[in-house]
Parts: sequence; C-alpha cells; structure tokens
Amino acid sequence: MAKSRLEINFIRLLSRCESIASEKRGETEWRLEKYVGALEEMLVALRKSPSKPTAEVLTDYNRKIDFLKGLLEAEKLPSSTEKALANQFLAPGRTPTIASERMPASKTVHMQSKARCTGEMRSELLGTVSLFPHTQSSETDLRHRRGVPLDERQSAAELDAVLQHHHSLQEKLAEDMLNLARNLKNNTLAAQNIIKQDNQTLSQSMRQADMNFEKLKTESERLEQHAKKSVNWFLWLMLILVSFMFISMILFIRLFPRLR
Repeated sequence: MAKSRLEINFIRLLSRCESIASEKRGETEWRLEKYVGALEEMLVALRKSPSKPTAEVLTDYNRKIDFLKGLLEAEKLPSSTEKALANQFLAPGRTPTIASERMPASKTVHMQSKARCTGEMRSELLGTVSLFPHTQSSETDLRHRRGVPLDERQSAAELDAVLQHHHSLQEKLAEDMLNLARNLKNNTLAAQNIIKQDNQTLSQSMRQADMNFEKLKTESERLEQHAKKSVNWFLWLMLILVSFMFISMILFIRLFPRLR
C-alpha cells in the first residue's frame, strides 16, 4: 500500500532527528527536542488518518520516538554514570527508517550514545579529556593506559568493576523477570486445569440432576396412576357394599313383614 503524504513527511523528519541524534551536540542545540515534539504531533495525526499504516508500523514509529525522548532525557542528567545507566534501558527501533539503511539508525545512535557515555565516564575517572573517545583504537588506548599513573589505572579498573556490576544487576533483573513470567505461566496453567476440572464436575452434576429429575418424573407418573387405580377400586368396593346392603334390606323386609 502506498504511503500517504503525511507518513512520508513523518519519515523524513524522523530520519532527520536520528541524523541529528547521531552527531555530537552542544548544550545550546534545540532542534532535536523541537523536532521530537513535532514528531509526536504528526504521529497522533497519523493514527487518526484514514490511510494510516498498520499497527506494527505505528508501534515501531512510537518506539523510535520514545527512544529519542529517552535519549534527550538521558543527556540532561548531571553525571556521566547516570547517563550511561539511562542509556542501558533505552529501546531503539527494530526496523530501518528509510530503505537505504542497512541497520536501523536508532540502533546506531544507541551504540554511539553508549560509547560517548562510556568515554565520558573514563575521562572523568582518569582526569583526561578526549574529544572522540569512541574512535580511538585499542592500541592507542593501551599506550594511554601504560602512560597514566597507577591510581588512574586503578580508577579505570574500578570503573570496569562498576560497569560489570551494573551488567550483572541487569542480568539478574532479567533472570528474575523471566522466573516471574515462568511462575505466572505455571500458575495460569494450574488455574486453567482447576477451572477445567470444576467445569467437568459441574457438567457431571448437571447430567446427574437431569437423570434424577427424569426418574422423579417417571415415579410421579407411576404413583399418580397407582393412586387413580386405588381410588377406582375403593369406589367399586363402596358401590358393591351399598348395593349389598340395599338388597339385604329388601330381603329382610320381604321375609319379615311388619307385625300388626
């Protein structure tokens, strides 16, 4: 399906925002924040558009906007450690914004942002300033480590330990969430089995109640018929008794006439 004019403009502005986010910006840079606000407004209009894209595409657009907003909020944090931790929890988009991208630009921005934060943390601990920490080769970094004093190398080791600790905490949190999801799934399956058993018991009880009702109906009909037969026999017996008494009285009168 062809993209609408609004979606094309949205994609162009989103690509521009990702391009700005990949660059090293100063404190006076204001375009990215304004552009992200405009992206949010365009996304709302895109959701209401008659020719809106699929729900998966809208979800990915929203994910990329949330990533840019989180990136802006992370850059406003006071310390590089807080920036690095905030960057760890950012979720970039999963699909390329434009067709010419081999890798989603938001993922590239995410990696560059994490590299900048790591470089700033190392610079703070080592007391050095590096304009492009993410472009240094491993050989240059090794020579720089050999040239710094022992306490600075210890600080770098402590930084690595802190990063490793945070990484371990994240893995533990992910494992706890996985265990929680597994327990929730097991509890859900157990509840489903209990409900299924209860439904089977209820069905059996209803079938048994229907059978008992049919039996009770049959016995009621039989009892009614039996009662009718008993009443009929009683009537016949009374008629026979009355007739016998009437005939006996007539015979008594005939055989023993009245004395004069």
